[in-house]
Amino acid sequence: MPEETSVVDATVETVVDATKEITAEVANQTKTMLHLDELSKYLTWGNLMKVITSAISILIFYLIYRIIRGIVTKTASRRFDDKAVGLVTRVMKYIFFVLIGMYILGLFGINLKAIWGAAGVAGLAFGFAAQTSVSNLISGVFVIAEKALKLGDYIEVSGVSGTVDTIGLLSITVHTLDNQMVRIPNSTIINSNLVNYSFYDKRRFVFDLPISYGSDMSVAMEAAREVAQKCVDDKIVLPDPAPAIFYDGFGDAVKLKLAVWFERARLVDTKNAVYMNAVEIFKKYGVVIPFTRYDISIVSDEKKPKLEKSPVRKSTRKSEI
Repeated sequence: MPEETSVVDATVETVVDATKEITAEVANQTKTMLHLDELSKYLTWGNLMKVITSAISILIFYLIYRIIRGIVTKTASRRFDDKAVGLVTRVMKYIFFVLIGMYILGLFGINLKAIWGAAGVAGLAFGFAAQTSVSNLISGVFVIAEKALKLGDYIEVSGVSGTVDTIGLLSITVHTLDNQMVRIPNSTIINSNLVNYSFYDKRRFVFDLPISYGSDMSVAMEAAREVAQKCVDDKIVLPDPAPAIFYDGFGDAVKLKLAVWFERARLVDTKNAVYMNAVEIFKKYGVVIPFTRYDISIVSDEKKPKLEKSPVRKSTRKSEI
């Protein structure tokens, strides 16, 4: 019995020793895998104070950022539209995150010169690769800030006319009168003449009313006044500013001009009314509106000269070989 007991004790000790070795090996492997030894070097009181200081500093900076953003947003909303205000707040947010990131890296002793150098090289390469997009992006900021156009305006840029559908940071999109979508880069808008037909509520249009040299010019001007007054009475043309009538030179006809003001949405109605009334009233006053005429002469076949046919001579000479 004593021998059996000693054998059992020896076995138990062996198992315990093996368990301890296995546990120790697992612990070592876990430390190696999770890098606990390396992490323990950084978990010092000094680094812990840096973390606490960073957290407090970030909280303070965030509160300052919120206060500044609120002031800037409130001020910008009085002068710009919602798109411009959103762009300003987005830029402020990006700047805040960059500054906070650089501050945290500096607290832990990371050399920022190398980062700034790499960022400079990367920025230079990115600038060359995306200079067109950057140009459109900067132009988009000016387009939004200037408020020269808005959604629904009818504009013309570089020969393209259409109604504005979207205004983005890189481009705007318009649909033409034949319902075609056209994308216009913002740099084109900044570098070209932009015509916004919808910017003002009132618009002026100058109509050409040519008269023949045989017509009485004073009678023609009186007829033009009646044309304008009839359009005013029909509430198509605005009475204020009053219509203007004047002569503007000579050419194939005497150039008579009629300038009227109207609501910009009634352009087609104004054109139809002025031209229809002009033809009717000028005819009543005997004022002739010249037009191009062509004289056509028909030449019959009998009057055409007959061409004499030259006799054809046949050669009877044989070639010799």
